[in-house]
Amino acid sequence: MEKRYYKKSLMAGVICAMACSNLLAQETEFDLSSQRLEIQQVLPVPGKKIDHQGIIINPTPHKLTVDRNNMLDIAGGLVLKDKQEKFAEDLKFLTLTKKGVKLTIDFGKKVALKQGVKEISGAYTMRIDKKGVTIVGYDERGAFYGIQTLRQLIESPIAAEKQLPYLDINDYPDLPNRGVVEGFYGTPWSHQVRMSLIDFYGKFKMNTYLYGPKDDPFHSCPNWRLPYPEKEAQNIKELVQACKRNRVDFVWAIHPGQDIKWNEEDYQNLVNKFNWMYDLGVRDFAIFFDDISGEGTNPLKQTELLNRLTDDFVKAKGDVSPLTVCPTDYSKLWANPTPQGSLAIYGNSLNPDIKVFWTGDVVCSDLTPETMEWINSRIKRPAYYWWNYPVTDYIRNFILQGPVYGLDTSLTKENVCGVVSNPMEHGEASKLALYGVADYTWNIANYNPIDSWERGLQELTPKAKDAYRTFAIHSSDTENGYRRDESWETKTFRIAEWNEATAQTLKTEFEKIEKVPAEMEQGCENKALLQELRPWLTEFGKLGTRGKQAIELAQIYRSGNDDSSFWNKYVQNLMSKEDRKAYEAHKSGTLKLQPFYENAMDDMAHGFLKKLLGTTPKDYKGIGSFGNSGTILTKLMLDNDTTTYYTSGIGQKEGDWIGVDLRDIRDVTEISILQGRNSVDDVDYFDHAILECSADGKTWTPLIKELNKQYVINWKGDAVKARYVRLKRLESERKNYASVRSFEVNPLHVENLGFKLESENPQQVVYAFDQNLSTFYKVSNALTFEVPQGTKTYTLLMDKLSAPLKVKQFDKKGELVSETSISSPFFKLELTNDKVTKVTLEGKAEIFEVVANPQ
Repeated sequence: MEKRYYKKSLMAGVICAMACSNLLAQETEFDLSSQRLEIQQVLPVPGKKIDHQGIIINPTPHKLTVDRNNMLDIAGGLVLKDKQEKFAEDLKFLTLTKKGVKLTIDFGKKVALKQGVKEISGAYTMRIDKKGVTIVGYDERGAFYGIQTLRQLIESPIAAEKQLPYLDINDYPDLPNRGVVEGFYGTPWSHQVRMSLIDFYGKFKMNTYLYGPKDDPFHSCPNWRLPYPEKEAQNIKELVQACKRNRVDFVWAIHPGQDIKWNEEDYQNLVNKFNWMYDLGVRDFAIFFDDISGEGTNPLKQTELLNRLTDDFVKAKGDVSPLTVCPTDYSKLWANPTPQGSLAIYGNSLNPDIKVFWTGDVVCSDLTPETMEWINSRIKRPAYYWWNYPVTDYIRNFILQGPVYGLDTSLTKENVCGVVSNPMEHGEASKLALYGVADYTWNIANYNPIDSWERGLQELTPKAKDAYRTFAIHSSDTENGYRRDESWETKTFRIAEWNEATAQTLKTEFEKIEKVPAEMEQGCENKALLQELRPWLTEFGKLGTRGKQAIELAQIYRSGNDDSSFWNKYVQNLMSKEDRKAYEAHKSGTLKLQPFYENAMDDMAHGFLKKLLGTTPKDYKGIGSFGNSGTILTKLMLDNDTTTYYTSGIGQKEGDWIGVDLRDIRDVTEISILQGRNSVDDVDYFDHAILECSADGKTWTPLIKELNKQYVINWKGDAVKARYVRLKRLESERKNYASVRSFEVNPLHVENLGFKLESENPQQVVYAFDQNLSTFYKVSNALTFEVPQGTKTYTLLMDKLSAPLKVKQFDKKGELVSETSISSPFFKLELTNDKVTKVTLEGKAEIFEVVANPQ
């Protein structure tokens, strides 16, 4: 799902929004960001790593008793006694012989009762003793799960010498529905990935796979009324068979709501489609009414359809399971809470056997008792939780590899009838999260997020676990509303807080990160997983290099003895435009590592320039009321690039504000702001706001009257003493994100420099004289600047030079006084004499700053 539903009363226009500049093509009629009101809190991951003493079983069994003093030798193989003759194809991980240890497998209510097996589907017992191995399931699925536990035992370290400890397991699932919904936007999984995942579901006792990829045209508009073409139909047949082998319910979902007509013709179209799918082997069906507008949202028509299908199709077939539905109001954020709301209509009129999906308080949110109580009281049944994690269709430049948490461990099947995870379009990389979801849904009260994650890493990359763990622990956060903890074992700092021991520890971590791509290439045996991760691994390794070099650079900076060496190494460690584009496309380390690098480089640049100028530089900082206002994301509104933008990542509310810290009290005479991600039919902006300034951050003075529906804001006036400038939201119905492309205070103009310039680009040449090292001016041929009276020297701060740069000094008659050739990014230019009135730089260079000094 990673769902965002459109409400006409909440927005106008059609928007497709992604973090920063990543845009996701989406079907029209609803906005990808207007409904996302998550609180940006990064909550720590609960739990701790446990020593399992060589026995690794996932999901965690409810009851496990081990006698380590006695071991069963299985080196000679096992003799199978399959009483129901159902499991011969499920035991390929074993060596079956005519002589050896006895393996007995049985199931059924009668035998299960004798063994104390819980009377629910999927329950089983296992005993290992001198008589051999005995597995008893409540049903066939339970016995299959016992086999999966045996399989994991044999794969555990304790069985390395073909010895199994005597033990007793009495185990069962807490929830009747546990699994995965392929319900994301974007590229659907390949057939091979789906087949691989189905085997994964079976191994870890998940029993549900909902097939509902939004970009499958035969699942949704425009072709939901049509049968699948031959190849796709054959693939679905194979998926159904794979699910049967793994005792997984293959639930085929249809998404007809965007263009459904509430008439007999479309009802028959739906029945026909279900019959075609039935002929392909499907016995479980779902109907999704999410992310739609228009006629299809009518809850009375929806329930009428679902109830009729239950009678005409489900009951008539006899072997079809009760339906599952995703309502249009699938989140508390926009659901009508009244007795007239669609959820209450579901509760009053929907067949009680039909399961109803729910995503929680917002689209991506934690599973809590409170949200379940809210929904269950309205639909009059335990809701079916659709958890939008680790889905990334709203942040496709991320790949989420962190622990599974945010799922309450006090819930029971009386509160929630099931939980399905909506994963990423990267199916193999989603397995780490699904390993944790399988663990939680089976044994809720004993779920331990950290320990489950640690075990999952070992399961997926047994020969590259340390490298995968390093990548995963730094690839967890979303930078968006549904925040995830990341880098929790790593301590970062600002340059002003330098501690040598902490710096060395962090440098060691960056050195570790540098090696991860090569170690994963060498040790990761799952090549499909490696292929999905590779673009992120590449950028992750680069992050390690620049982080390490930032610490080495800081040591030079702190010594303060060698300006030239510092600057030369500084520019070498800057991210180029290409570097940044590559990183933005495949981000990791966004919570601590990349911010450390960015902040360290910015802090050093600020301090270095301050020393050269003898005054506070004008590299302003973004500030605001949002949770991410103190992060490096605010730099996107200060980068002189109107195609990038800072975005709040959560919905706006009254009193929110976005602004700039000028670092010092200054005379403010001009402000220019570009709101939103664009200036045409955008929704992510303050449509009712006021522009204010303050010297102390406490007392604010309005600079302009209230602004209504203005993307572009310009103010000029008499000088006002201020350190802070902000745009503050006033009363409004808008709940969208807030975005700003550009926030300029006292933008520098050539005519205000106090000296003359000759350049190829008069509008941008000021970046070489703006006392800000985050900007630069690109010289293609020549730059000439007048020498103000009293200037004795210049310090030229440039990027790496591709060829030597000529520096020429002229007197007032235009006569050449001297000429110098330079090849270093740092150059101290001493004027030849007092008669020099003009300096020309000839060649190609990117100039960060030209600093004039009186001596």
